[in-house]
Amino acid sequence: MGKEKKVDKGGSNLSRRDFLRGSTAGALSTGLLSGRAMGGAAEAAVDVQILGPEPLPMMLRINGKTHRMKLEPRVTLLDALRNHLDLTGAKKVCDRATCGACTVILNGKPAYACTVLAIEAQGKEIQTIEGLASGEELHPMQAAFIENDAQQCGFCTPGFVMACKAFLDQNPNPSREDIEKGLGGNLCRCGTYVGIRQAVLDVARAGKGGEGNA
Repeated sequence: MGKEKKVDKGGSNLSRRDFLRGSTAGALSTGLLSGRAMGGAAEAAVDVQILGPEPLPMMLRINGKTHRMKLEPRVTLLDALRNHLDLTGAKKVCDRATCGACTVILNGKPAYACTVLAIEAQGKEIQTIEGLASGEELHPMQAAFIENDAQQCGFCTPGFVMACKAFLDQNPNPSREDIEKGLGGNLCRCGTYVGIRQAVLDVARAGKGGEGNA
C-alpha cells in the first residue's frame, strides 16, 4: 500500500503522481493559451461599434409615411408597431416565427415582424394591414376574405391577408397547390384554410393581386 503504482505511457515508467502532475500542467497551459487567444479576440473587437442599451433615434417608413422615434436597439419591429405607433393589426402570438400572425411586407416580401429588429427595418418600405385599404374601400384581398368567410375569429387574419398579398404580388397566376405551399408559414386555429385559398384564387382570377395602397 505504501508503494506507488507505475503507469506505463509509451514504454516509460511514470508514477501515478508524475502522470497526474504532467496532465494538470498540460491542461493549465492549454487554458492559458486559450485565454490569451480569447484576450486577443476581445482586443480585436474593441473597434466594433456597440449600440444601446439606451434608446436611439430611428426612422421607419410605414405605409408610405415616415415615423421618427427613439427605441432601444433590442425592440422588434412588431413591438415598435404595436407599442409605439399604435399599429396593432400585426398580432403578437407565438413571438418566435412559427405562426405568421405578425406578418408584414418588407420591400415587397413577407416577413415575421417578431423576428426583425426595428433598427434593422430602417430604410425599408414597411407595409402593414392598416395601409391596404383606400379610405373606406377595402383592398381586394380583404374583400375576398369577407366574401369567402375566411376570417372567422379574425385573430390570424391580418397576417394571412399580408402573406396572401405578398404571395400574389410575386405569383399572380397560382394554382391551388401553389397557394397551399406559398402560405405554409401562416397558421389558422379556426381552420379556415379552404376559404383563405379560395380568396387568393378569386383575387388572382380577377387580376387584382397588386392593387391597394402601401
